[in-house]
Amino acid sequence: MSDTLTLSAETREQVGKGASRELRRNGRVPAVIYGNKQDPKSIHVAERELHRLLMTGHFFNSVVMIDGERTLPKDVAFDPVTDRPVHADFLRISEHATVHVNVPIVFADEELAPGIKRGGVLNIVRHELDLVVDAAEIPSEITISLKGLEVGDSLHISAVTLPKGATSAITDRDFTIATVVAPSALKSSEGDTATTEAAAEGEEAGE
Repeated sequence: MSDTLTLSAETREQVGKGASRELRRNGRVPAVIYGNKQDPKSIHVAERELHRLLMTGHFFNSVVMIDGERTLPKDVAFDPVTDRPVHADFLRISEHATVHVNVPIVFADEELAPGIKRGGVLNIVRHELDLVVDAAEIPSEITISLKGLEVGDSLHISAVTLPKGATSAITDRDFTIATVVAPSALKSSEGDTATTEAAAEGEEAGE
């Protein structure tokens, strides 16, 4: 399960571009907490602390406690030149709210995939799964086994066992997560073999 993170904040007394620029000059990032049938709350957080949480790798699928309020990060805007965070949005949630999160995928058992052992390449179509889960049970990652996959095989969401209580947010199709494809060298080799076999069959027919 994903860890609960904590972030200290102060209430923004003034809003607007000028006030936001002043906050950023002082190492603070303007932010807002909204949702759960309550009024939006304008706050500002320490840029250094926000950056530290962003670097955990699971910021957007973790509950973040902000001064006693349970939230889920929804968006962080970055400066296009400096790449520094300039604004953040947090969704206020209850302890067992049903939330929509993107959870990273970890592939396992590569050594048990015959297609990969033969030289096939894992082509990753999705690096995350779009899930609907209980806010208290957000998984930090989803491990998917590659056991038994051959060259040409595809791995679909229907083959994945999700944690108890978690469901895919995409329900209208059995989407592909990854495929095992032949490298170009292997494809060429197979093509040459097919050409040779066809030529041999042609010679035999002529005889």
